[in-house]
Amino acid sequence: MSYLIKSATIIAPGSAYHKKKRDILISRGKIEKIAANIKETKADVIRSKNMHVSIGWFDIGCHHGEPGLEQRETLESLNQTAMAGGYTGIAVFPGTEPAVQHKGDIKYIKESTRNFLVDFYPIAALSKDCAGGEMTEMMDLHEAGAVAFSDGLQPIDNPGLLSRALEYKKSFNGKVLHHAMDTSLNDKGQIHEGAMSISLGLPGISPLSEKTMVERDINIAEYTESDIIFHGVTTEQSIEEIKNAKKKKIGVSATVPYLNLVKQDNHLEEFDVNLKVLPPLRDADNQDAIIKAIKKNTVDAIVSNHYPLEVEEKKKEFPYASFGASGLQTVFAALNTYCRKDLSLIKIIEKISVGPRRLLQLDIPQINEGQEVNLVAFDPDEAWTFSEAENVSLSKNNPFLGETLKGKIYACFNKGNQFIYRN
Repeated sequence: MSYLIKSATIIAPGSAYHKKKRDILISRGKIEKIAANIKETKADVIRSKNMHVSIGWFDIGCHHGEPGLEQRETLESLNQTAMAGGYTGIAVFPGTEPAVQHKGDIKYIKESTRNFLVDFYPIAALSKDCAGGEMTEMMDLHEAGAVAFSDGLQPIDNPGLLSRALEYKKSFNGKVLHHAMDTSLNDKGQIHEGAMSISLGLPGISPLSEKTMVERDINIAEYTESDIIFHGVTTEQSIEEIKNAKKKKIGVSATVPYLNLVKQDNHLEEFDVNLKVLPPLRDADNQDAIIKAIKKNTVDAIVSNHYPLEVEEKKKEFPYASFGASGLQTVFAALNTYCRKDLSLIKIIEKISVGPRRLLQLDIPQINEGQEVNLVAFDPDEAWTFSEAENVSLSKNNPFLGETLKGKIYACFNKGNQFIYRN
């Protein structure tokens, strides 16, 4: 089957086609031709009023539930959700039951997803059972195909464990992701510590809990002459620490969750449990600092923080509801709807496509004739409603359910497979 994407603006910084409007003919899994006007032959035509294409998007650290929590999300449903969101690659966290901590676990993910359109990259547990105690067999896991090591959203409280991991992984140039939060400073915190937490009478999650852990980890990275990726940075103080570390050539990088760019803690005034997430939504000042950091490339990537949950985990009074929101399907549309006054379309695309791949030292797909096709076609101007019928995830804990967003996915192509959402 051949596909012809008509009159698409190509977003590909560094390419001769960047920002140019072209037709793209795809056949047998490759980009056969790129030209100003390609005649419509037997190919299926994909068109919209303002069609755009870029390389397929990539996410780091989304959660699934297979094995043990399949009711939340299976590998297959995560593949479908990713495609619907414009993603052709995802690096998945190890927090299943049991955790991804043996070579067989890595093999299971790779074998189970081999024929999916979306490329799955397993992130292995840094500590056994993600419990922060004994380090996993990192070398074996790396050789089996783990692209990074992390305990997911479970902070590594033991500095000795982190130090050993950063030292050890240098032997094979591995990557470590850490959700930096000192839980001892939070005292059962529910939302960002500030005016809104006081107003709502909820225990706060202090920005200090993130900053102190970030500062500790930077010191460890410098001491071990290693590098670390801070996953889910949300505060101005943390951004400042990371910026200064980068100036000193310490090996640090950072991701931010998309929700922290489009929502603030004041959106919790109605106690929406689907906005109860970790890291928490912060106030306007912290949000502004993160946006500036993205513009200046202090922040390297924007991530979904996709955390699907059963209805029973969310249908509770706010203090008892679990943390987490699904989001892989709504990352681009939400950013495009709410952040375009601050972030250009090109910058958004860069941070959800090139940035994540660079962090994990993965190859960057190209949009050129003769290349294996890996791209997403989308219309940033087209509005759509994220209804329950449109929701592809097995879980419904997405804060944008029922909302009209701007930015429609039309198609994804990768590994000779195609996902056509709508012609």
